[in-house]
Amino acid sequence: MQAEIKKYQTYELDVDPDQDDKATEIKLCNFSRPHMRAFHCSWWGFFIAFFIWFAPAPLLSEIRTTLGLSKQQIWTSNIVGVGGTIFMRFLLGPACDKYGARILFAVVLCVASIPTAMLGLVNSSTGLAVIRLFIGIAGGSFVMCQFWTSRMFTKDIVGTANALVGGWGNLGGGVTQLVMGTALFPLFKEITGSAETAWRTVCIVPAIVAFGTGITLYYISDDAPKGNYSDMKKNGTMPEISAAASFRDGAFNFNTWVLFIQYACCFGVELTMNNAAALYFKDEFGQSTESAAAIASIFGWMNLVA
Repeated sequence: MQAEIKKYQTYELDVDPDQDDKATEIKLCNFSRPHMRAFHCSWWGFFIAFFIWFAPAPLLSEIRTTLGLSKQQIWTSNIVGVGGTIFMRFLLGPACDKYGARILFAVVLCVASIPTAMLGLVNSSTGLAVIRLFIGIAGGSFVMCQFWTSRMFTKDIVGTANALVGGWGNLGGGVTQLVMGTALFPLFKEITGSAETAWRTVCIVPAIVAFGTGITLYYISDDAPKGNYSDMKKNGTMPEISAAASFRDGAFNFNTWVLFIQYACCFGVELTMNNAAALYFKDEFGQSTESAAAIASIFGWMNLVA
């Protein structure tokens, strides 16, 4: 009998052959391919995605001052920034079924890094809303984050794997407040001598990190335990999947919409807090941009254990 064609013949983790060689254990200090490499790439990629998604949030008070924006215009940009990711998630789910998480993760991070770097070019409320719409593409990476670990770990432990990568990834929403608002913004302000120049240039840093992360993920990881989707399809170990059929099956499943409502309620609160917290502490308590961002970051740090 001919041996099954797959990229790896042995694994450093125990696997279940009846579940497509998915791992039956999680070793956090292990970075071996394919299982734990995908695990760490998943949470780190989502962490960076969250980081750039909310990189403008701690800078909104400075942006508001420079552009003379109203509270309504700021909130419009917040809403649009979240709206962009909703559309992307509808597309990325079926695309993951067809192409796998690795390629899409790389594409989303690289594409979203471009508008992140261009934040400093904004000169109007419309421009801010549009640029945040495209930065919001990064939020769609949650789909790949959860899909990837679901592809790598058995049903007995996939809940734990998904919780870890999702929680650690969401942590980026808190860390970006601290790094962007409390560390990099004052540093750039000291270097440039201007608060306006600082907020217009500081987002180049996370943009470079996000682009580099996207490229790195593509080359150092695998789509599935048995290899990459393109190779598996050539070898006959994976059938061709229709993204349209996948979307249709999910859309007509009642459970999908129950979870849709639940997730909208809980994650919606988190997104609101990430967007509004720093501005709230500055307006209501007279905090500086730096201290308001530090206080706002506390909410995001709960993801480390929650």
